[in-house]
Amino acid sequence: MPSPPVVRSVADLRATLAGWRGEGLSIAFVPTMGALHEGHLSLVRLGLSRCDRVVASIFVNPTQFGPNEDLAAYPRDEAGDAGKLSVAGCHLLFAPSAAEMYPPGAATVVTVSGVSEPLDGQARPGHFAGVATVVAKLLNQVRPDVAIFGEKDYQQLQVIRRLAIDLDLGVEILGGPTARAADGLALSSRNAYLTEDERRRAPELAAALAEAVLALRAGVPVAEAEAQALGRVQAAGFGPVDYLEVRDAGDLSRMGPGPLPPGRAGRILAAARLGRARLIDNMAV
Repeated sequence: MPSPPVVRSVADLRATLAGWRGEGLSIAFVPTMGALHEGHLSLVRLGLSRCDRVVASIFVNPTQFGPNEDLAAYPRDEAGDAGKLSVAGCHLLFAPSAAEMYPPGAATVVTVSGVSEPLDGQARPGHFAGVATVVAKLLNQVRPDVAIFGEKDYQQLQVIRRLAIDLDLGVEILGGPTARAADGLALSSRNAYLTEDERRRAPELAAALAEAVLALRAGVPVAEAEAQALGRVQAAGFGPVDYLEVRDAGDLSRMGPGPLPPGRAGRILAAARLGRARLIDNMAV
């Protein structure tokens, strides 16, 4: 099966999309940083279920990486990714260069207050400004009817939802369920960093969160459920643990320390290092 056509400039992207719109076709958009796995492909299939055409992008965005993070080492395989997108049914791949996305003199940064500030906002200063800026640009370049992001990056999803509302972007933001391996580990491009031994231990993060969800639903206080989950994760060899907290599912405000209030949706979120890999996960409470 041939790979989807690849465009590398905003002008070529817009020309293709204008042709589709002229035919009355609806467009779904799946932004990625490449190194695609089943989680990404499930988002493409979700787009196909909602719209006539699906565009995916691959862009390893330098502005969302900190000075000591893994920008240079981040896995890249455009040819392999294009083949996977073809099998999933993607119609177009947008793969711009850094110079195309951030031309000389680029000076605008988009920040989203509130929901971006805790959790990864504290652990990775500047990260969400980079995310919000590149996503705002991509949504403006594609102007899709629907844009789809994975729930594994739950805080990112909430930041983007806030962004789309505040900037009146006119796009529906959908969250796709977290894709998991058979042993429960959330699929991530960064799982490639795990050694064989670390890969065996990695599912303990998801297991600890699932155990905490059951405890919270049974009325165990938030602080106690968090502490038990943290102990299990640390015992599995994770460290440092950037956070493991129960938050409001909407605005990510703190919940607890007592039992969850009835009728209030929560989310337990965690980020922890295991060797070279920084793994994140979350589950609905």
